[in-house]
Amino acid sequence: MKLPWKLDDWQKEILVADGNICVNSGRQAGKSQIIAIKVGEYLKANPKKQVLIISVTEDQAQTMLQKIMLYLYDNYSNDILKKGLKKPTKHRVYMKNGAGAMTKAVGQYGIGILGGTWDIIVADECAYLPEAIWPSVTPMILTTGGHFWLLSTPNAMTGFFYKAYTDRDMGFKTFHVNSEDVAEARPEPQRTYMLNHLKREKARMTELQYAQQYLAQFMEEQNQLFPDALIHKCMTLKRPETINAAGVYYLGVDVARMGGDEITYEILEQRDDFLHHRENIIRKYQRTPKTIGKILKLEELYSFKRLYIDDGGLGGPVFDHLLTEPTTKRKVVAINNASRPLDRDAKRNKKLLKEDLYLNLLKLMELGKIKLLDDSEIFTSFKSIVIEHSDGRTKIYGRYSHIVEGLIRAAWCVRERHLKLYFHRQ
Repeated sequence: MKLPWKLDDWQKEILVADGNICVNSGRQAGKSQIIAIKVGEYLKANPKKQVLIISVTEDQAQTMLQKIMLYLYDNYSNDILKKGLKKPTKHRVYMKNGAGAMTKAVGQYGIGILGGTWDIIVADECAYLPEAIWPSVTPMILTTGGHFWLLSTPNAMTGFFYKAYTDRDMGFKTFHVNSEDVAEARPEPQRTYMLNHLKREKARMTELQYAQQYLAQFMEEQNQLFPDALIHKCMTLKRPETINAAGVYYLGVDVARMGGDEITYEILEQRDDFLHHRENIIRKYQRTPKTIGKILKLEELYSFKRLYIDDGGLGGPVFDHLLTEPTTKRKVVAINNASRPLDRDAKRNKKLLKEDLYLNLLKLMELGKIKLLDDSEIFTSFKSIVIEHSDGRTKIYGRYSHIVEGLIRAAWCVRERHLKLYFHRQ
């Protein structure tokens, strides 16, 4: 094998492990890379075998497939991959020996992949996949004698990934990978880079947050802010085919931070006593002009009552520009989790905490006053949100929080004086 680095001992164990495996790992430890190598070697050594890669998002599954293809290119050139009409794509790779790997969105209930038959199923970030998909996924290896290769940072102490890791009767060979241990074993200068970064992260994060993300420790289920049953109860809508010209719309935008986070544009429509989730748009990190252009295009379509923007970090220039645009300058409101909401005249000065935004949306959901789009990525974003109480402080966070971060801003519209969505009509 041609590798740009030396494998850790735990990676070597995973590479030769047979059967079902479950890798519970801290972040940036190398779990995805070693599974990509394992898949590449499996495809080369096993003609006609087929591998399915599923993940929280299609983009993430495609990233895994890209790592597999890069490994095959680096170690075996183009000679083992098909060309022409069956050349590798971002969704599928075909081998000359008849083996292959592909990615496919599982959806909220796994209906999109019903009927498939696979030899290996790789579930990346498995702890964050919707639990409802597994009755559709597990039968796919029934006739092949196939196996599951699960990998993830941990989430709550419940669900398929947690059971695979803790229940011996599930039949998985398990691996626990602590990012601190990984860092200590790395050669210099990477060891120093990693240990210094972890030191900064430990100072920045709460104890629970650091333990989950880097020490690979599962959380208590009650730390999940939005219960699964509540999320499912609210997710009842399909995307409308047309825009109601007479509708009253609100936009919530979570602008990407430095480092390539996703941007989300969440649109709510006020209808009688309810808020209806009309659109959820996700974009990879874009430069500021493209973000501004997208918001102005949406404004043309929806003529929003209010636009609520995260003005922290890269959101600041977006907010500042919208204050200069004739169509948005009297509508845009900046809401920064860390500080306060500001209108264009800076008249609002009441401190706004992050939990105010989240608990406002939670209350709307519990009262049945908001209806959400039925979408697996939206469910995953809600499920990832955790609330932690430590040293008299409350901290709310989530690994896939970007969609909910947009929604908590759009839903802040209920705080406007003319909206009384918390109360039933008399």
